[in-house]
Amino acid sequence: MAPKGSFIDVIRDFLRYHRDNIIKYGLRGSIFLFGGLFVAASFIFTYAYFTVGIPDPKAFVNSQSTIIQYADGTELGRIGSENRTIVPLANIPLNLRHAVLAAEDRNFYSEHAFSPQGLARAVFDNIKSLGNGGGGSTITQQYAKTAFLTPERSIQRKIKEIVIAIKLEQQQSKDQILENYLNTIWFGRGSYGVQTAAQTYFGRNVNQLSIAQDAVLASILRSPNYYGPSYTDGLNRLKARWQYVINGMVKTGWLDEAKAKKMKFPTILPKVTSGALAGPKGYLMSYVTAELQKLGFTDSQLQVGGLVVKTTLEAQAQTAAQDAVAARIPGKAPDNLRVALVSIRPGTGEIVAMYGGRDYLQSQLNNATQSTTQAGSTFKPFALIAALESGISLQSTWLGKSPAVYDDPNANTIYSVYNYSNEQFGKINLLDATAHSVNTVFVPLGMKAGLDKVVDVARRAGIPDSVQMWATPSVSLGVASPHVIDVAGAYATFAANGVYAKPFMVKEVLGANQGVLYESRIQAQQVFSADVMADLTYALQGVVKYGTGGAAINGLGRPAAGKTGTTTDNASAWFNGYTPQLATSVALFRNDGTESLNGIGGLGAVTGGTYPAMIWNTYTKAAMKGMPVVSFPAPANIGGTEPTDFTQAVPTLDPSLAVRPTSATKKPTPTAKAAVAPTPKKTK
Repeated sequence: MAPKGSFIDVIRDFLRYHRDNIIKYGLRGSIFLFGGLFVAASFIFTYAYFTVGIPDPKAFVNSQSTIIQYADGTELGRIGSENRTIVPLANIPLNLRHAVLAAEDRNFYSEHAFSPQGLARAVFDNIKSLGNGGGGSTITQQYAKTAFLTPERSIQRKIKEIVIAIKLEQQQSKDQILENYLNTIWFGRGSYGVQTAAQTYFGRNVNQLSIAQDAVLASILRSPNYYGPSYTDGLNRLKARWQYVINGMVKTGWLDEAKAKKMKFPTILPKVTSGALAGPKGYLMSYVTAELQKLGFTDSQLQVGGLVVKTTLEAQAQTAAQDAVAARIPGKAPDNLRVALVSIRPGTGEIVAMYGGRDYLQSQLNNATQSTTQAGSTFKPFALIAALESGISLQSTWLGKSPAVYDDPNANTIYSVYNYSNEQFGKINLLDATAHSVNTVFVPLGMKAGLDKVVDVARRAGIPDSVQMWATPSVSLGVASPHVIDVAGAYATFAANGVYAKPFMVKEVLGANQGVLYESRIQAQQVFSADVMADLTYALQGVVKYGTGGAAINGLGRPAAGKTGTTTDNASAWFNGYTPQLATSVALFRNDGTESLNGIGGLGAVTGGTYPAMIWNTYTKAAMKGMPVVSFPAPANIGGTEPTDFTQAVPTLDPSLAVRPTSATKKPTPTAKAAVAPTPKKTK
């Protein structure tokens, strides 16, 4: 079946219109009919050759919209244009080029722009079948039609197509024509060009596709609606066309036959709401737009100013983030499940990857930067830092018995605490208490170090003033509700040995004339001593080595540190981890973070050590592939300080006063000295 609007469509319509005459007078009598058509077409062609000019190809391919780029200069998307991303031919894999040639024009490099034999063959086929034969356009003709002509179906338009194709070949090399063709052709689902099609159908860049995926794109471009994979008939036709392309690649010597026989039809992403902002990419585009507006760029500049915006986002890391969420989140997860991921370069604040949601056009709320949820044990490192700064060693001993009831003289209250699942610990050092996330150690730890100091540490690390925190015993257990990007920034401070850097995404903005309109500056300062950070990292390495975050380092092959976070009733689950080169926070919650995650994917209890840690692991392995393995600094004070027994350091009351927690509270309610304790946080 030829694409709609081709010359063969004109022939088909002509044949169908004159069907009765062809049947009545026979094929010989019809030759006179076609003879007249040929003479008229020849006259029109001669006239058109001398009167039809070729438009500037660059004017079509490159619009004046704002181009958003990854850090390496590859295109992420555009503001104010069609959903098109331009890729140089050198960056389009040879296998994809071969797949397209096998599908559309196997003699492209040896034939001329217009193939009389191909057209004649197609016309003859259509005469025999009364308009049901195939098409005869070369790739050069298809590009000419797509780029420079309207979709009208007429002899005149077809002749213009041939003339432009011939003149294109006189002005451009075959490689240039193929490059323009691959960057302009329509692939359906709102996408133009191979790069956008690769993102739309497979969620990855064109240079990351497999040969099987290359063949799918080559199959679709002939007629995206006819071969559309979103419904059964279209998918079946696409599979047959895909096999035709694979066979064609073997026949031309572009694919090994043995390899082709083992090849399976690849999985195609489900169709999301069409548009330039569809899918996870929309959250990135929206965030970049908002940051540009904060920098003073107007809507008019962004829509038609021809700006080029280079971001800090890295294509490999962004693909890894989307793939990790897709791979680890169960297919039957509830619709209101929110997943967020933010990954930051320590010491610079550069956001290298962000996952804000599944489809921006379905929900514009960015889970990573706009949604908030309780942090749980994610905040315990702030209490640990406050303790280390006050001289409390990781070797100090604490009592991990559950429940425990503490006197809080600052608020004139008592505070009861349970460990997660009421797990019991006797005397335990701070290092092991961190690894096992012992609540009944971290509450007295924060009280001993100073609750106001715990809040101050959180602020210095990167938790903004907009996140409410109170200097109460529960602050160490993460009753505050930050954004995921806030926590990622704080853990990036840990990874940078105490240097906080403000997170950002816009790195550079160029004008239409390539002049620099904006260039980012790293906003960083040393907020913690390197020795304290070395001890903190040593403790957080224990979390992933033998504590609650073991799933994070499964097959990772490089040093890592991190902390799980799980709130009351498992309403939110976090994993926040880092290597020396990358800090990443992952969070799962449902809507406003008050509904339990339990049961998702068949898990009885969804904690930070389950899906969040697994997503972090899958993401980090892919995002850091090819990076050197770097070690953390050695701890500063391990074994160098006389262990201190703090089991009686904070006043405790009769455990019978403790009340089993039922729900999370953001701030304990003040009560009389002997009153029932406020509802505690249960975290891990």
